[in-house]
Amino acid sequence: MPPAKIGFISLGCPKALVDSERILTQLSIEGYEVVQTYQDADIVVVNTCGFIDAAVEESLEAIGEALDENGRVIVTGCLGAKAGLVEAHYPNVLAVTGAHAYEAVMQAVHEHTPPILDPHTSLLPPEGIKLTPKHYAYLKISEGCHHQCTFCIIPDLRGTLVSRPIGDILQEAETLVASGVKELLVVAQDTSAYGLDIKYRTGFWQGRPYRSDFATLVQALGALGAWVRLHYVYPYPHVDRVIPMMADGVVLPYLDIPFQHSAPALLKKMKRPAASEKVLSRLQAWRTICPELTLRSTFIVGFPGETEADFEHLLGFLTEAQLDHVGCFQYSPVDGAKANALPNALPETEKVARWEALMAHQQAISEAKLANKIGQTMTILIDASEGDNAIARSAGEAPEIDGCIYLDGYDELPIGTFYDAEIVSADAYDLWAKPIL
Repeated sequence: MPPAKIGFISLGCPKALVDSERILTQLSIEGYEVVQTYQDADIVVVNTCGFIDAAVEESLEAIGEALDENGRVIVTGCLGAKAGLVEAHYPNVLAVTGAHAYEAVMQAVHEHTPPILDPHTSLLPPEGIKLTPKHYAYLKISEGCHHQCTFCIIPDLRGTLVSRPIGDILQEAETLVASGVKELLVVAQDTSAYGLDIKYRTGFWQGRPYRSDFATLVQALGALGAWVRLHYVYPYPHVDRVIPMMADGVVLPYLDIPFQHSAPALLKKMKRPAASEKVLSRLQAWRTICPELTLRSTFIVGFPGETEADFEHLLGFLTEAQLDHVGCFQYSPVDGAKANALPNALPETEKVARWEALMAHQQAISEAKLANKIGQTMTILIDASEGDNAIARSAGEAPEIDGCIYLDGYDELPIGTFYDAEIVSADAYDLWAKPIL
């Protein structure tokens, strides 16, 4: 009997991408064939995002398209936590499951398209099915979130913090590196909270004890020989322990910290940790220890009650912080978020104006910081080729969210290979370099 064929649509953030990889791996273990078109599929699985209105709309459109083109659809992911919303729009979906509900997804697949094989992991490479290029992979260290930010419904969609056993994380990371992965991108809703829910209990890997805390995990990952990049890190005091590791080359000198705002009144309304003054002093201390440190962050403008003074405070914070990479969102009311009940909502025109002003302000900072890199020699990792050019990144750029390094006329450089390169020019977001061959 030929294998059942599964179409798969993956939406949302890197955490959702890891969920998709796990489901696809299990599908392949059980003999299902993953296909690229609706017409070839016996059934379609849609892994959705439901964090903001635009993501909900995109997910609903994807579900609708899959139903129109195929007719047999299983819905999973963050929007799946709102089963009533999905079923109200599309009562003919076969099943709806929530985020990281791998067993429930497989149960639904089994019900409608039984497998032809018993699970045998030898049918697959040890690292499983990956949706990223072969030379980098996302490593998710926990599920859910213990914060109660008023603009966010992640705890409702994905539950509270659940840290993975440290031995499981290190075994997965070692397997990925052995398969050829050159860069591990560590992700969670709050990576620096790792182990908090399990009271940092001792775990084991390869017969050795490891305390389940952020710094211990980072140290162990850094010993595997790949680049290790840390995302979604909150500026807690214990993160200080990781900065010397960056200075010593154990892990990349890169932190992705979701500050969201700087004005004290707004941070209180958002229920965000840390005061901006303490953050600035901490950043200064980190840079003293590790001058090569690259910092990226995201911010929200137009949050309910944000005054002109609050916004000016944020611009001043950006001037002081001198962040390398910045993303910005206009506040969008998310169904179920506590911030929806806050007074003094801003008009959309004001949100747009503040977004444009912030991005212009940060662009000048970014342009100056990148210009200072001209003439430097740095290690780069080749990501892709485009026309006659190679596209790469250094320790200072994460894939897909930061800028790139372009090497004009060097399309023959193998993808997934490290080189030393001299930076020869820059603009506001990207660099150009020549490899040292």
